[in-house]
Amino acid sequence: MTDTVGITALIPPELVYACRHRPLDVNNVVPTSSINPRSKLCAWTAVWRDEIMEGGLDIDSLVVVAGGDCHNALVDGQKVALSGVPTHYFFYPFDRDPDYMASQLDGLAGFLGGIKNKEMFRTISGLKEKGLALDQLRVDDRARASDVFSALISFGDLQGDPAAFEEVLDTIPHTDVEYSSRVALIGVPPIYPDFHEVAESFGLHVVYDELPYEFVRLGGNDLQALAGSYRNYSFSGPITGRIEMIRQELDRRRVDGVIHYTQFACHHTLEDEIFRAHLDYPILTVQGDLPRSSSEQLKLRLEAFSEMLEVMP
Repeated sequence: MTDTVGITALIPPELVYACRHRPLDVNNVVPTSSINPRSKLCAWTAVWRDEIMEGGLDIDSLVVVAGGDCHNALVDGQKVALSGVPTHYFFYPFDRDPDYMASQLDGLAGFLGGIKNKEMFRTISGLKEKGLALDQLRVDDRARASDVFSALISFGDLQGDPAAFEEVLDTIPHTDVEYSSRVALIGVPPIYPDFHEVAESFGLHVVYDELPYEFVRLGGNDLQALAGSYRNYSFSGPITGRIEMIRQELDRRRVDGVIHYTQFACHHTLEDEIFRAHLDYPILTVQGDLPRSSSEQLKLRLEAFSEMLEVMP
């Protein structure tokens, strides 16, 4: 029997499938949700909380990434747990301790009933190779950023069906991309479902999506390899390591500017001034709250940022 396991942030989907369960990244329903949360700090966690508790998401259990990523998820996850949904709490090691990481993966595998299909590690590793190739395709201006983002953001759960998801990856169109500037999108993904299309309409080619790139760059073919890889999940550790990785990717992808998306009431918002102090690029900071289409104000700001990048030497 395959149960659906809701996940609130990145955990190794390889492990969930190897335990013969199906992961569902509850964040992926948020941008198109019509729920107006009854109480909230961050809309990302409040919307999936209410979706689960009001029956909008059909899950059998929930894994809350409670340490090293999303702080608000800890409380909203406990509210879901109190409603009767079996819930497990997963913590990343801030100090990158490999033994602690391995113990967390062991605990997760135990919650999921143990590993039953080791072949899934290799299957999903192959899919991630395809994801990395797709990411490179847009760096080479041969795929639209909006198409690539839609694919990469799904690597958290592989849309619940790795075989069907591979077919989705194989249908991403290859095309020559025309643009005026290359930009990176750092921070949590925008809560606006049309963000990438709007950026494209103003000539901004998003060649780096920080968080979705984490989804495809981390992996492993067994539990030990997963522990060695996922302990380096950048959002879960010291920001110094994250800055180093972002710098490498900005240079490799030859970006002209950076867009930092921040979510209202998210602790990651406080990182904006750090990025501005340590990244030597023009930076546009935008903030969202509830899920909805991009506002006219946001469109004006993206247009102005694009025009500024065009005239910069």
